[in-house]
Amino acid sequence: MRGIYTAAFLDRLLDQYRRIRSEGHLDLGSGFNLIAGTSTGSIIACAAAIGRPMSDLVKLYWDFGAKIFPERITDSKAKLVSRIAKGGTVVRAGDLALREALTAELGEITMLDVFKRRGLSLAIPAVDMSTHRSWVFKKTKTSGVRDDNYRLVDVCLASSAAPIYRSLAAIKNPDSKHEQIQVFADGGLWANNPVMVGMLDALLNADDGQPIEIFSLGTCSRPEGEEIAPDDVHRSMLQWKLGADVGPLSITAQEFAFDNMARMFANVLSKCGRQVHHVRFPQQKIPAAKLEYLGLDDSRPEAMNALISQASTDADMVKSACDDPRNPQGQLIHSLMMSLPTMPEAGIPKEFFE
Repeated sequence: MRGIYTAAFLDRLLDQYRRIRSEGHLDLGSGFNLIAGTSTGSIIACAAAIGRPMSDLVKLYWDFGAKIFPERITDSKAKLVSRIAKGGTVVRAGDLALREALTAELGEITMLDVFKRRGLSLAIPAVDMSTHRSWVFKKTKTSGVRDDNYRLVDVCLASSAAPIYRSLAAIKNPDSKHEQIQVFADGGLWANNPVMVGMLDALLNADDGQPIEIFSLGTCSRPEGEEIAPDDVHRSMLQWKLGADVGPLSITAQEFAFDNMARMFANVLSKCGRQVHHVRFPQQKIPAAKLEYLGLDDSRPEAMNALISQASTDADMVKSACDDPRNPQGQLIHSLMMSLPTMPEAGIPKEFFE
């Protein structure tokens, strides 16, 4: 559900630059050669890649959030036990709702359609459950044909199939002559922050000497950390919310680790003569009043409103950085926004990909 923050942030920033430029709606996807996204970020990535307005994505989360997550995983032991008793009923309903939402937004467009019609590469991490190994749905000029015919709908289902919170994703292999079904889990299990995936593919596909600019946008992660007494380390399954608390822990640890690795790799590559810039935005602290609304499955209207409000505030702060000629990261974002081509208000029509 934190994806509504990302979509609202981009919508706000793009709208400000649209008005500054006195032009039509801006086509975010066309500003990039490669877009990477994991889990809820895969939905944002694929929508941007096919030229969907970010306002449509905000509406997707708003309209379908409560159907995708009809019941939150809470701290209440009674509700956790009730969730156990319901088995897969809750996540099965959520899976149907997400399929409906993604199909309405992404249609039948495939990875190859995006590459051929938009000249855009995609890298979407997931986990192949048949081998328990990392998998990246990928279409770049060096990636081969393996993933060409996967629909973006199925790619997003695979990348966002968060264990405990959602169903695993059972999707048809589009090239199989035997109706082969593949099962995937959330790419966030290993690449919740896909910046290193993106950096590697950029290095593999950029022209010799071509500067690389990486823009990373997260999902309003909450400030984490605990003071744990030695006697409190023996946590039960219920104290871990049957494993649901492991997800946010992994997300936070990965986000920090991969951002720092990307920064260090960028510095090393630049010293070796390969110009690489990594911009992480926004980086504002979350007000304490918003902390209760940052659950991964919190689809309450008040939670979505809180995330949209925070996105607006953060976008305004980033715009201030863009207005500061002494802020190098702000100037990179400003240059990107000023270079984006325009598109129709309703986005690129799906017929464009046929």
